Amino acid sequence: MTRQEVITKAIARRISWLQAAQILRISARQMRRIRRKVEQFGMSAVMDQRGKRPRRRLVKAATIEMLIRLKRDVYPDFSLRHFYEQVSEKHQVKVSYNWLRLMLQAAEVVEREPGRGRYRRKRERRPMVGMLVHLDASTHEWIAGVPKQDLVVALDDADGRILYARFFPQEGTASTFAALDGVVRRYGRFCELYTDRGSHFCRTAEAARGPDEEQNGQVAQALRALGIGQILARSPQARGRSERAFGTIQGRLPQELRLHQVTDYAAANRYLEEVFVPDFNRRFTVTPAQKESAFVKLGAIELELVLSSKYERIVRNDNTVAFQGMVLQLPQTRYRMHFVRCAVSVHQFPDDALGISYQGRLLARYDSAGQLLSPSQHKERAATAQRWAGQKMPAGAPPLQLPARIQIPHFSARAPDQGESADGKMSLAQPLQPLIAGGPADAAS
Repeated sequence: MTRQEVITKAIARRISWLQAAQILRISARQMRRIRRKVEQFGMSAVMDQRGKRPRRRLVKAATIEMLIRLKRDVYPDFSLRHFYEQVSEKHQVKVSYNWLRLMLQAAEVVEREPGRGRYRRKRERRPMVGMLVHLDASTHEWIAGVPKQDLVVALDDADGRILYARFFPQEGTASTFAALDGVVRRYGRFCELYTDRGSHFCRTAEAARGPDEEQNGQVAQALRALGIGQILARSPQARGRSERAFGTIQGRLPQELRLHQVTDYAAANRYLEEVFVPDFNRRFTVTPAQKESAFVKLGAIELELVLSSKYERIVRNDNTVAFQGMVLQLPQTRYRMHFVRCAVSVHQFPDDALGISYQGRLLARYDSAGQLLSPSQHKERAATAQRWAGQKMPAGAPPLQLPARIQIPHFSARAPDQGESADGKMSLAQPLQPLIAGGPADAAS
């Protein structure tokens, strides 16, 4: 309308064509082109001609209704990005993320996000994997109707990959040792560990003061023995990378556990290892600045003894050790006739088993009640320790039991496509391998 008014004044000789070009902020050459078009076709030449053509990609009303019902009835607790991935991969709806966001906001199905607050400069990632590992835990209602547990996650700073994830009844020294054991056994020794200032990570002598300069706790001793440095964060904002990762996990994992009808934490740990962690790493892992790795494989070291709570004791005259109200009888060994008056270490392992070592050699293993375990039970405990450490399940382990199919209401009257049943129900049941394998094509197959 402004262009039409200015050109009308130029035609009426109230202003010159050069002045019209200056008002419209175009060149004199472009003004001459517009003048020729107006003289040839009239004032319609300056109007936008795109309004006469239909939109190339017009989303059908049935598709919009289906997306609204899916978000409201099937995926009400999924985040917007998580919901977009589900409809793109499992429902083959080809729309852009921004269009979906604006449409659902206009339909008042999702709320608009609040502002992000003031600007903060982020810390650059470490250039190589294995240089810095974040270890943190989050208490959340992961499974509806089940008491809350802590999800312990170890995250690599360079690429954002989850190295270890497991549910524990309570975060503490045992969960920290289990996470460290899982990372070191699978990937190797790393350089530094970034944690909060929990009581199991450091000791603070005075309230409202920083951690003590000298730390001799169980975790600090184990890290020193492995040659791993420790960084203690002074605020939640300092651990922003792990905090944002937990925000993503909390927005995805409970919904997926509900969708696959996982009702206990044993199955949830299996789901973490076999489905969620590989899918998370596939979607959110970034390329580090350098392709080299700072992980170093360990040599001949008793990792189980290092990553355990240690308590010094003196062997009594009857070759027994007193520990927490229990009497632990030392068995006969081929190393010494007896260990009377010897200084030994009592180890409390992450799986609540006990052990006694002398000069770095494990002498005996006991259950949580103090009963001596036989050599065959030693092997069973070792297999349990591997599962606690996040190792792959043995070949004979039973498969993860997920529901055979998840029924989704049918929204449009049409012939069933591939992946639908004849009664108009759509199945979201997917085998585990396509979910782990790769991109959207694999996940949708």
